[in-house]
Amino acid sequence: MQLPLKNPVLVFSLLLLIILLSPIILRKIRIPGIIGLILSGILIGPHGFGLIGRKAMDSQGYFDIELFSTIGLLYIMFIAGLELDLNEFKKYYKKSIAFGSLTFFVPILLGYPLCLYGLGLSQTASWLTASMFATHTLVAYPIISKYGLTKNAAVAITVGGTILTDTAVLIILTVISSSTEGDLDTAFWVRLLTSLTIFALIMFFMIPRIARWFFSKLDSEKNAQYIFVLSIVFFAAFLAEVAGVEHIIGAFVAGLVLNRLIPHNSILMNRVEFIGNTLFIPFFLISVGMVVDYKVFFTGSWPLIIAGVLTAFALFSKWLAALLTQLIFRMTGAERQVIFGLSSSHAAATLAIIMVGYNDGHGILDINVVNGTVVLILFTCLTASFVTENAGKRLLIQISENGEVEEMETKLRNKHLLVSMNELKGNESLLDFAVLISDPKVINPISVASVYPNNEDAENMIRKSRKSLEEIVKHYSGHETKLNTIATIDHNLSSGIARVSKELVTDIVVLNDSRKMNLLKRIVGDDRAHLMDVCEKTIFFCQLDKPSVSYERILVICNRFAELEQAFPLWVERILRLSKQLNISVELYATQATYERWLKVAESNRILVTTKCVEIEDVDDFFLLHAARSEEDLIVFAGARNGGVSHNSNTDSFPSKIEKGYSENDVILIYPGQNSLENIYGSYDDFDAAALSKGVEAIQKIGKEVGNIFKKNP
Repeated sequence: MQLPLKNPVLVFSLLLLIILLSPIILRKIRIPGIIGLILSGILIGPHGFGLIGRKAMDSQGYFDIELFSTIGLLYIMFIAGLELDLNEFKKYYKKSIAFGSLTFFVPILLGYPLCLYGLGLSQTASWLTASMFATHTLVAYPIISKYGLTKNAAVAITVGGTILTDTAVLIILTVISSSTEGDLDTAFWVRLLTSLTIFALIMFFMIPRIARWFFSKLDSEKNAQYIFVLSIVFFAAFLAEVAGVEHIIGAFVAGLVLNRLIPHNSILMNRVEFIGNTLFIPFFLISVGMVVDYKVFFTGSWPLIIAGVLTAFALFSKWLAALLTQLIFRMTGAERQVIFGLSSSHAAATLAIIMVGYNDGHGILDINVVNGTVVLILFTCLTASFVTENAGKRLLIQISENGEVEEMETKLRNKHLLVSMNELKGNESLLDFAVLISDPKVINPISVASVYPNNEDAENMIRKSRKSLEEIVKHYSGHETKLNTIATIDHNLSSGIARVSKELVTDIVVLNDSRKMNLLKRIVGDDRAHLMDVCEKTIFFCQLDKPSVSYERILVICNRFAELEQAFPLWVERILRLSKQLNISVELYATQATYERWLKVAESNRILVTTKCVEIEDVDDFFLLHAARSEEDLIVFAGARNGGVSHNSNTDSFPSKIEKGYSENDVILIYPGQNSLENIYGSYDDFDAAALSKGVEAIQKIGKEVGNIFKKNP
């Protein structure tokens, strides 16, 4: 039991115990988990109790905490780029640019002379420390999310400004770190720009194509996908070093490059965040604490002065930037406080910059600045949490008093989705699709039902289905949301789906309607029409043979009066959510009235996606107006049931036309649900309007054909 500990197993066990307990203990006194890990590092580090050294047994090649620390540092910057919501930035990009400029230039322009003349730092150290003031981490964002204010303009502006200021700070870090190796002469700038250009070409043109190909070919291999993502991150970090810049810039760029290819609500994204937040990032935070020498605070007043000045100025500069933003855009005091609360916390990016300046052999910063930065992080995170919570309440009350709170059109629905499948093989894409269109805030959003015929072999089939359901749950286990599974028997598939959908009070039924399965279904008489006859829920017939990462656009074709269907907001919300998760645009072929209702649904559900409308009066016009065909387009047809307000003579034949004309595209056929209880004749068992509506449809078709006979040729 020598100190520091030499046994790598014991060292690793101690670190895992700290990662487990420190956030739990300090959360009771409302101290952020990041602070708990840093404080733990101080206690066990060489300047504390000396339990663990910075390099445990490095001479024998055993456990090296700096290796895990470097991985955690890269992971922080990678997730920062991966989680950015680029759609929100596009919506408020002008205001975000203004705020980003203010929160970047105000701290730097005021912080540089303060560090140079007030703290006596060198010019290089002053620039680096001043750029550290400009960064901020959205530590208090979960508080805003709790109040449902994530789509508020003040929040969106702050998030957009984060993208700009962190990117600009990383550019400054590149120049500063490169300048330590030579003078900033013409040759330096030519060499730097050339290397960065090559780096950008590789990352933004080659890597996306390789990643898209890999995800397409190995869509079902989730473990291989995660390893591939890690490979991209560390390869990008290596390329950045080759280009003469810091490795954290490469990791950040890797996050931006993969941002569009990894949906935020996907299993892969969950694994990326889970492993990083559970293991690698805590190692980095503990290693930061191990660098801190708290004893210097007792050697004199100067270390305390540095810590106080850094902390006070960091808060003041962010408050000033928020005040200027409020005055420029005439915002309320509550909105200013929200902006200040979100942007005042310093954590991940701040640590990354300071540790690069301290550790990487540049000799730019000394231990006093590192200690002061840790104090800065502690106070700014606490301040940001308190300010944001109070400001969020004020802003929510203000919005409510002004009557600006809009009820979501689908808010009262349970948003439960039923997926029909008997085995995982061949249905992986269907389950992934269900995950993408589900609201992550809903508890238990998905159920999987296996339906078997009620015959003499029914019990054996139910027993066998348990193994299949276990495989389905295992496939879904990478996602944190709970998945319900049900194995049942019924007279046929349609009756079973209809019964289970009622028992679970679901609002949407999703099932695989692969072209390979349609012939068999029609032979046994269990086709789409049969299911729609017995199931009143909204049904998604999915023909998904390609991985979602390959989609370039979503083409949505709607019947005239589709917006008048009761379930219109329900299925539109799901398609909007799919578009947002995949970061692709929607091209809507519909009437102007349908488009206007579409936009209202998007606004009420606060889902921001790019939608282009091509006006049509009849669904067959789609074939005339859609000239730029691509096999990577996902085609969605919103049909209608017999008797539906949007049903017409072309509704029933249009799906077969799509299947013939777009045989290489993935297709989703949506049939909005109809609540039979609202039928005026619903209480009369001996009266059914289905036959009457079918007769009317037949007469309409005959009339159209007769009209075509006598129509003059142009």
